[in-house]
Amino acid sequence: MNRDRFPQLEVDLGKLKENLTALRERCQDSFVGVAGVVKGAGAWDSVVRAFDSAGLSYLATSRVDQLRGMREQGVKTPLMYIRIPMRSELADVVSLADASLQSDTDILRATEAEAARQGKTHGVVLMIDLGDLREGFWSAEELVDAAVEVERELPHLHLLGVGVNLSCYGSILPDKRNMQGLVSLAYEVEQAIGRRLEIVSGGSSTSMYMTLNGTMPYRVNNLRLGEIALLGSVYGCSPDFTNKDVFTLRAEVVECRDKPSFPVGQLTVDAFGRAREYEDRGIRRRAIVAMGRLDYGEPCDITPRMAGVEVLGASSDHTILDVEAVKDRIKVGDILEFDVNYASLANLTNTHGVELVTRG
Repeated sequence: MNRDRFPQLEVDLGKLKENLTALRERCQDSFVGVAGVVKGAGAWDSVVRAFDSAGLSYLATSRVDQLRGMREQGVKTPLMYIRIPMRSELADVVSLADASLQSDTDILRATEAEAARQGKTHGVVLMIDLGDLREGFWSAEELVDAAVEVERELPHLHLLGVGVNLSCYGSILPDKRNMQGLVSLAYEVEQAIGRRLEIVSGGSSTSMYMTLNGTMPYRVNNLRLGEIALLGSVYGCSPDFTNKDVFTLRAEVVECRDKPSFPVGQLTVDAFGRAREYEDRGIRRRAIVAMGRLDYGEPCDITPRMAGVEVLGASSDHTILDVEAVKDRIKVGDILEFDVNYASLANLTNTHGVELVTRG
């Protein structure tokens, strides 16, 4: 007899497709193409198929093994590699991806050599650092020089355009000022190479709010969207037309009993070397579910769907819950459901200990 296995992560493909369609249509209304980023769900086959059928400009990821998996899956949408390529992986990047984001002149030249060796033309988007301090050319002059070199001296590379990353490292909000800066730099590149760029990529899901409220400069014509499609929202942008429950995490209760809320004995660090603080709330009903940090990452990244259940913490394989408010409703063997955020989703879809199931 087949039995469900836990912990279990379910994706509702119908709700995911609704999100993708709604986002694509609203971007199209603003003449913005979408590169659908699948890395947040581990390029899960079912998720990839939903993205591939959504009419997007590209499917994007930051892992070569995910590119290979999508090729083997037979995706029809062009593939974009969105981590700056390592020299050691260029053969795979050129072979598997139609385009990549780049920010180093030496790597551009090495990509040209590899593309020539493979007899291919590889698209590149030159990244600009506008303050988030992750990847990208910092100097406008260096950016323009690189663009001119690609255009005139690297015949196996096709300069698709320029792009920016925001909110990922330096927590910088996309706004009118930095988006207009991107547009101005794109114009400088166009003047230098004598043609119009195909792509001006204004960032990721955190830039979507500007498209929705009409503040995105018209020249920005591409966004790299992952989190907002997968989860229906991103910090600072929670549209009323997206599903927020595409993914459901389920875990089985393996212990449920009354215990003190403050540890007994001399305190030290936990299993991950962290000193923790505890609140003494007296004797409380506590439940343990059979999943932990090895499965989803940080305990704060999952949210119980049952009102009255509180995540107290976790070790590698166990998550401890306060269930005092619902102690008459929870027993050993019960299955509890949780919402996930982007960080936990990425962890859950990149571990072998979680059962992945689909609906729809």
